[in-house]
Amino acid sequence: MRRPASILGAIASLTRSDPDQQPALLSYGFRPFFLAAGLYAIVAMAAWMGWLGLHNMHASVNSPSISMAPHLWHGHEMLFGYASAAAAGFMLTAVPSWTGARRVAGLPLLLLALLWIAGRMAVWFSAWIPPLVVALIDLSFLPLLTVVMAAGLMLRPQPRNLVFLGLLAALAVANLQVHLEWMGYAAGDASQGLESAIMIFSLMVVIVGGRVVPSFTRNARIRLETARPLPVSSPAIDRLSVLSATTVACLALVGAPDWLLAPACGAAAVFNAIRMIRWQTAAVLGQPILWSLHLAYVLLVAGYAGVAADKGFGLSGFSGQHLLGVGALGCMTLAIMTRAALGHSGRALEVRPIIAVAYLLVAAAAVVRSVGAYLVPQNYFGVMFVAGGLWMLAFGAFAVVYFPILIQQRQFRTPGD
Repeated sequence: MRRPASILGAIASLTRSDPDQQPALLSYGFRPFFLAAGLYAIVAMAAWMGWLGLHNMHASVNSPSISMAPHLWHGHEMLFGYASAAAAGFMLTAVPSWTGARRVAGLPLLLLALLWIAGRMAVWFSAWIPPLVVALIDLSFLPLLTVVMAAGLMLRPQPRNLVFLGLLAALAVANLQVHLEWMGYAAGDASQGLESAIMIFSLMVVIVGGRVVPSFTRNARIRLETARPLPVSSPAIDRLSVLSATTVACLALVGAPDWLLAPACGAAAVFNAIRMIRWQTAAVLGQPILWSLHLAYVLLVAGYAGVAADKGFGLSGFSGQHLLGVGALGCMTLAIMTRAALGHSGRALEVRPIIAVAYLLVAAAAVVRSVGAYLVPQNYFGVMFVAGGLWMLAFGAFAVVYFPILIQQRQFRTPGD
């Protein structure tokens, strides 16, 4: 048994002002949230696969712990569980780099992480908790994260960074839409809230991807000295890419009809495809840490095009949304998490071969889930199990490789970290 003095010492360490004096896991925002995202990606998908397995065998659970339809629970937890944790880790890491703000670490970071966990537990055991209490617990995380981020961003307020506060607020509204249906106040709002969240997260991929994909690619090409040409960007196309994606997110948030969403998604696909053409994707095919970012953006374009086709032509069994949610969002978050964890822990920016495979597994899961049921509708459950298995294998690899990286102190300091 641990001595009381040791316990008090551990608690006291969490209140220290110097982030570098904190326990490793609580020294930087990416550590607990990237770890939570990676593990929860496996756990939540395994639970969904288990339910599908029971359904396939015509079995049921007599006393389920969730109060909502399982497919809504699945969508909610992948978006407001996994993706929100990944986004929190990214924001808590990026804001200090953007503004010079002190890192959120120690006890504040622990409380923020515990609040995210509390939201997961409330939803998982919602059958035994009043719906209003479930909503209050789960809905509290994103607003608090927004407040924490605002405190850092306002030190050097720039519109290009303040936009993330709007994205977090929009995600909170989408989550509220889901809970309003679960509380019995609105019909159909849960599905709308989930679609809104997919489009908001996709907009986040457009914004973040537009910054990091050409920038990281350019830096890598310059290091090769003779490597040319370099990625280039067009300010006009960049603005149209972001504007079109913003339009899609806003339309989804207000529940616009398909005849409006379809052309908006088509425009987003076109502008983002044009944007990416000049990023020199072919030049990074030998560098997984770079081509993973490009792959995420390819899936983003395919996802917008897929949603446009789905809503425009009503393709039964086809799911363009999963190209966005599983493909673009899954690949981009995994690419960012693997890169940031290496860079901010003092390691070389080179991923292991198994992580390169993991990137491809997530992309494969997206494709199988999106088109599998359309191509072989008679084998729906087989398609779901394959897609879910690929996803779990990918994040299983992430968990095995990055668990020690995320819980250990950084190896050495690097400029700008």
